[in-house]
Amino acid sequence: IKTARKSGVSGGTIFLGNGTVDNRLLEILALDHVRKEIVIMVTERSLSPEVLEKLNEKFHFDKPGHGIAFSIPLMEIYGTRDGSCEVNEHKENRGDENTMYKAVFTIVDRGKGENVMDAARKAGAKGGTIINARGSGIHETEILFSMPIEPEKEIVMILAKEDIYNDIVSSIRKELSIDEPGMGIMFILDVNKTYGLHQ
Repeated sequence: IKTARKSGVSGGTIFLGNGTVDNRLLEILALDHVRKEIVIMVTERSLSPEVLEKLNEKFHFDKPGHGIAFSIPLMEIYGTRDGSCEVNEHKENRGDENTMYKAVFTIVDRGKGENVMDAARKAGAKGGTIINARGSGIHETEILFSMPIEPEKEIVMILAKEDIYNDIVSSIRKELSIDEPGMGIMFILDVNKTYGLHQ
């Protein structure tokens, strides 16, 4: 966040996740799960390339294992400190950037994140990040000893190449019965620019 602030970003949010590495040796040694810090920052579209470039210079995303940085277009945002963050510019500029990747987000009950990754790997995904979360839907809360309990969830984020993301989505939908009520939610976003994705 310090590096991004130097380029004009006002701040960000940091949370923890687990990276999943597709490496047989690391899997045997039980080192295939790596704790990651996920940083989300919102900035004007015009600043995004500069911010990503500065982050890449600082953290060397071009080297394997140094992290990933990417940008996703937003439609609207509210609650920023200065209120001047214009994010809906992409409506006019759609098609200016060739999106080679999609961000596939899947929200499932805790413990099923690995199943999502297994299904995604069958379709060609190289890895992903599992983030712990909590559910709060109208059918999510259970009562235990007169206290409402919100079930634990996992959000699985996978960056997939444009040519295989449909296969990944289909595999996850089939293997986890995502289309059945209460089995999970999946959404896909365009990714504008990426750093740190290695073949």
